[in-house]
Amino acid sequence: MDTQDFLRTFKDTGALQSGHFELTSGLHSPSYFQCALALQHPKHLAAFCETIVSYFEDEVDQITAVAAPAVGGIVVGQEVGRQLGVRSIFAERKDGEMVFRRGFYVEPNDVVLVVEDVVTTGGSVQEVVDLIESTGAFVVGIGCVVDRSGGENKLEIPLCSVHSTKAVTYQPDSCPLCMENIPISKPGSRKLSR
Repeated sequence: MDTQDFLRTFKDTGALQSGHFELTSGLHSPSYFQCALALQHPKHLAAFCETIVSYFEDEVDQITAVAAPAVGGIVVGQEVGRQLGVRSIFAERKDGEMVFRRGFYVEPNDVVLVVEDVVTTGGSVQEVVDLIESTGAFVVGIGCVVDRSGGENKLEIPLCSVHSTKAVTYQPDSCPLCMENIPISKPGSRKLSR
């Protein structure tokens, strides 16, 4: 999928939004990729995930599971798992830490592909990678729909993205949108609790 098709899909579904947003990382931005609005359409979800799966075509026969951080990565993980024919699990926050719950697990012999909807700093996916590696399992790579870091994330494992862009972000104490008193929205899911 080329950049124009990707952006057209996000604009047509309302998934590319403008305003004043506080990202999961705490940074502020004038734009937000609300992937759920695009991913609610199975044809778009399947196309984006096909791109991720094709990137890892040399490892397809080795991958035994797909893992994602809750909440945004769950639907991506489910579709990537379906396309690969392997189980799909997700990690979620409990007392501020990523953990596997609901009977999900990985074993030392598992080869896991970690997926997410949007990566900005990479903090959530790195936490999932660390959780998986703490079990002795191997993380083959990370796939996401949108890389907002423009390839400048802090991840220790290579990342494949369907679309990569360098998002405009501001530190909260120097955000021009705050200085203009533009109301802020916090659409991320990091603080959701179960």
